[in-house]
Amino acid sequence: MYQDRIVLTAKDIYEKEFKIDTRGYRPQEVDKYLDIIIKDVEEYTAIIRELTEEKRDLIDDNMKLKQEIRRLRTKLDAIKEYPSGEMHNSDLLRRLSNLEKIIYGKNE
Repeated sequence: MYQDRIVLTAKDIYEKEFKIDTRGYRPQEVDKYLDIIIKDVEEYTAIIRELTEEKRDLIDDNMKLKQEIRRLRTKLDAIKEYPSGEMHNSDLLRRLSNLEKIIYGKNE
């Protein structure tokens, strides 16, 4: 998901070779620092993976809750409209029409 925005992977950092000059950095210090960077990159990757899974779960839960709300609203409307429980064919057809609108998203 984020791989197109992240340039380096932990493996890229680990395998990076620096040219050593006579007045260059100490290789041990560079290696130590790169080890820290590698751990951070791996942790960022794990966090991104966890958050992506959590987001997917929340989206699924949200969809289920929206469907439940629609179902309960329909049920509540039916109860309000026909408190005595008597329903005629025309009432049933009207209710089916409203359900189709809800199901196919024409009501939103």
